[in-house]
Amino acid sequence: MFTGLIEEIGELRGVARKGEALVLRIGAASVLEGVRLGDSIAVNGVCLTVTGWSSDSFEADVMPETYRHTNLGELPAGSPLNLERAMRADGRFGGHIVQGHVDGIGRIAERRAYANAVLFTIRLEDEGLRRYIIPRGSIAVDGVSLTVTEAGEGVFSVSIIPHTLAETVLQRKHPGATVNLECDVLGKYVDHLLRFGGRAESADSGKPGRAAGGSLSAAFLAENGFA
Repeated sequence: MFTGLIEEIGELRGVARKGEALVLRIGAASVLEGVRLGDSIAVNGVCLTVTGWSSDSFEADVMPETYRHTNLGELPAGSPLNLERAMRADGRFGGHIVQGHVDGIGRIAERRAYANAVLFTIRLEDEGLRRYIIPRGSIAVDGVSLTVTEAGEGVFSVSIIPHTLAETVLQRKHPGATVNLECDVLGKYVDHLLRFGGRAESADSGKPGRAAGGSLSAAFLAENGFA
């Protein structure tokens, strides 16, 4: 699990490609402190596993599923990358719950100064993500924990303070650039439960459940200890 607070900006130093499978070599410093084989590091919001490292870089595999749902495959060598290590159990939770499981790609439609901040308007490439994006809700953009300021037909906006802009790759993003998007995991689970309707009868307990696709009711909530 991550928090969406970027630790450093790394550099994509090399890409080995075989179809939709990639091996990335990423220059870094801070995130290499105490690194071990198999550690998780979020790269532009994508949770990747460390498969090797040196004093100033690490390697990570990108499988076809990740390739198809993120923008990692389109980044050229030399690209800056947001890096964040997985959260320690005793760490400070400063952002929001970020899994590093990207839901889709957005494209920056507008960038403009707004008082002491910069306002980004981002267009969704997958309209289906719209239901998870709500004003004042959380979203990770290239792994950065941000608050949605507005949400509309296929677009949403985030307002970024100067410190966040300076410390992340968003400083170099302009209209036309793509970004990785991860919606709030709590919203995704709630949506799934409401859309697909509770549980079927349990073979273990023998207790009846709510039929798939059924609606929530006061009786159902009371029966299951929620009211």
